[in-house]
Order: sequence, then C-alpha cells, then structure tokens
Amino acid sequence: MFKKIMKGGHRKPSKSEANEPSSYGIGLPDNRSGPGSNVVVSHASRGALVNSSPSPVTATPPPPPMGSVEVLPLFRDVPVSERQTLFLRKLQNCCFLFDFTDTIKNARDKEIKRQTLLELVDFIQSGSSKVSESCQEEMIKMISVNIFRSLPPASHENTGQEPADPEEEEPYLEPSWPHLQLVYELLLRYVVSTDTDTKVAKRYIDHSFVLKLLDLFDSEDPREREYLKTILHRIYGKFMVHRPFIRKAINNIFYRFIYETERHSGIGELLEILGSIINGFALPMKEEHKLFLIRVLIPLHKPKPIVVYHQQLSYCIVQFVEKDYKLADTVIRGLLKYWPVTNCAKENLFLGELEEVLEATQPVEFQRCMVPLFQQIGRCLTSSHFQVAERALFLWNNEHIVGLIAQNRSVILPIIYPALEKNIQSHWNQAVHGLTTNIKKMFMEMDPELFEECQRQYEEKQLKSKEVEEQRQYTWKRLAEAAAERDGGGGEEDHMITS
Repeated sequence: MFKKIMKGGHRKPSKSEANEPSSYGIGLPDNRSGPGSNVVVSHASRGALVNSSPSPVTATPPPPPMGSVEVLPLFRDVPVSERQTLFLRKLQNCCFLFDFTDTIKNARDKEIKRQTLLELVDFIQSGSSKVSESCQEEMIKMISVNIFRSLPPASHENTGQEPADPEEEEPYLEPSWPHLQLVYELLLRYVVSTDTDTKVAKRYIDHSFVLKLLDLFDSEDPREREYLKTILHRIYGKFMVHRPFIRKAINNIFYRFIYETERHSGIGELLEILGSIINGFALPMKEEHKLFLIRVLIPLHKPKPIVVYHQQLSYCIVQFVEKDYKLADTVIRGLLKYWPVTNCAKENLFLGELEEVLEATQPVEFQRCMVPLFQQIGRCLTSSHFQVAERALFLWNNEHIVGLIAQNRSVILPIIYPALEKNIQSHWNQAVHGLTTNIKKMFMEMDPELFEECQRQYEEKQLKSKEVEEQRQYTWKRLAEAAAERDGGGGEEDHMITS
C-alpha cells in the first residue's frame, strides 16, 4: 500500500523545503510518459465516464437562460490558430448549471454540456495545443463554478435523528455527477499535465482554491471524495509552495472533527493522502511532524466513528514508528490513553494496530512501556468477549513480539500470569481456554524456574485472598449477630416505655 512515488514539482526545492520529500505516492500512475499518459481514479463509476445518465437531486440550481448553450464545432474541425478562442467559448458553455431534479428538463442542453466537457478533457490530455495563460484562468473559473457549492445536509440532519452507524449508512450519490465527474477529470488532467507550468498555475490554484477543495472532502459521495483525494495529492506533489499550507489546513479539519463535531465524511481520504506524505518524510524528522503525531493522529483514536478510517490511521501511525523507532513509546502510551472500555469492536481494532506497532518496536523502547502495556493486555486476556480475548492471545503468534516478551519475561510473566490462570479456571469460551493453555506451556518451556515462582506467588495470593474473604465473612456474621441482639433488646425496652 502506498508504495509508488509520485514526482514532485519541476523546480529544485528551496532550503526551507530540504526535509520535505521530493516525491510522494498513493499508488497513482507516473506522469513521465507525457501529457497523454493515463491517470486512473479507482472507483466504481470510473468506467462510466462517458455513458453516465442524470439522476434526481435535492437542491435545485437555477436553470440557464434560454439559448445560452450553443452547439460549437469540434477542435479538430477548426484551424490550430482558432482553437484557443474555441476553447474559451466551450468553457463559457460549461459555466451554466442545470436542474437535475427532472431528467427530461433541459435534456438537450445537458447533453451538449456533457459532450463539451468530454472535448475539453481530451484537449487538455492530448497536449496538441498549449493552453494560454488567459485560457487557464478561465478554465479554473469554470471548474470553480461547477464544483464549489454548498453540500447537502447529512441524512441525520434532515430527520433530526441521531447519526446512524457510518458503516451501515447508504452512501449519498451526487445527482449532477455526469457533469461533475468530467469537471473533476478536467482539473486532474490540468494538474498532472507536463505542459502545465507551476509558476503560472499557482496564480489560479491558490490557497483559496485549495481551502475550497478541502471543504468538499465532507461530501457524502465516495466517488467525489476519490477524485478530490487524487487531485489534492497531485497538487501537493507539484506545488511545493502549497505544502505547509495544505498540511496546516488538514490539521484544522482534524481538530474540528476530534474536539467538536466527530462527523466528517472525508477523514479516511485525508489520512490516505497523509500516509503517502509521511512515507516521504526525510530524517531526522522535523518537530512539526512529531507534534502532528502527538496532537492529531493519536487523538484521532478517540472519536466513535474510528472504524470508518482506522485502516488509514493505523498506516500513518506505523509509518511514524518505522521512520523513527524512538516514537514507539509515545505511540503505545497514546493508544493506552484512548483504550476503549466498553466498545469491544473498537478494542479489537486497537489490538490489531498494537501488533503492527510492536512489530516496528525496538527492545529499548519496548522496555519503557511494557509494564502499563501488559497490564492492559492482561485485562484483554480475561475479557468476557471472546473475540477480544482471542485477539489478545494471538499476539503470541507474532515472532517479533514473542522475542520481545522472552527478553523481558521476568517482568511480563508476573503481570499476566493471574490472567492466564483465570482463563484456564473460568473462561466460558473453549477456544480461549485452549490458546491460554498453549501460552502457559510456552512460558513453562521458556523459563521453568520463573514459571514455578509465578505459580507459587499466585497460589500464595489466592490463599491469602481466601483467608481475607473468610475473615471478612466472619466479621460480617459477628456484626449481624450483634445487631440482632441489640434489636431484640431495644424492642423489649420500647414495649415497656409505651405500656
């Protein structure tokens, strides 16, 4: 995942950007083969780029004025000298928005606009004629008119009900997608084209444009978020001047999500972009990036909808530990801080992520956090939810983790031995019982003397606990007898007074 690296801008990075990666990748195809190279956005609607049909919407944009959309000749049918003018006229044709609540209304004009957008995409992709600066400006204006809009309210906002489980919700599909997809495709082709001069393009793809793109990540349509992810990633790679601003703007979205709303549709896509950025961080890592880990990524374990974006979050976290092994202690303690108490599904996610982090953890960092870590693992081992107990026991299937445990068995075994005994004596699930027995045998073979000492200490504690419990029961019995005697005497005295 995220192994391909995308080429950055064409200029040499400045000294201030020396620690920034020169290239980033999220599995996107390289653009070195020329302006006609293919850029693929992987979603289900990609194959329906041409043959898309309109569908109803909730919001109604104003219809275009009568006669505003005209049929224009194809680019190949006009001389090269007139193509820039024709390009501008086609852009003007595409600036009109349509009402998609009725598929029949303005059907002819909608089809003209769709065909015009297809021509514009092909024109930019082919690189047959370099687009002038004024045409580039008008093209970004046309793109802005089409994609920057108020997003419809989420389904729970319409009904006033509590938000449902994000995994169970039906995805919202943008009704104007037959046009919107082609506009996004045009923007993507423009950004990745080798003919696009970064110095010129950054005048139009500026901070304001980037912020509006980021706002659209809250779209509920997964197809739109997929395009946005690809486009923003390409902008980050090509426009080096925007990199610090993009990171800061994404941080602000995360802060609001964590501490205010806990509701945002594009957290997974934004983390996917950041995963490839983190992959390219140079060493030694900047303090800014470490603060991002502590203040943003670790607190992202707190929100309830973590199941939606946990895979991308876990990838980002592991990337940090693989880049700088000294961060393992910080990450593990952060996971323990936000460890779920009553959410078993979330606890399983944490155990899976913990295993990935431990695989990248060195012995020195492991020793710094092993006591609180295995206190928590011990609680997971005895969980009444069999999946949590099983997932915790599966940690012993990992050779690297077993090696770390073996090196520090004198500290770890006394912590978890009571949990192992409790499982064998009283856990209801047979699979958990069997796995626990195997782990006990592993420790017994690893260090018989230590195992016997832990067993002896456990038996002594159990005996003491039994004695304490018996003494407690005896004390309560004496108190109950004394109270009964006093109640009996008090009752006689009260009878004498009343008589």
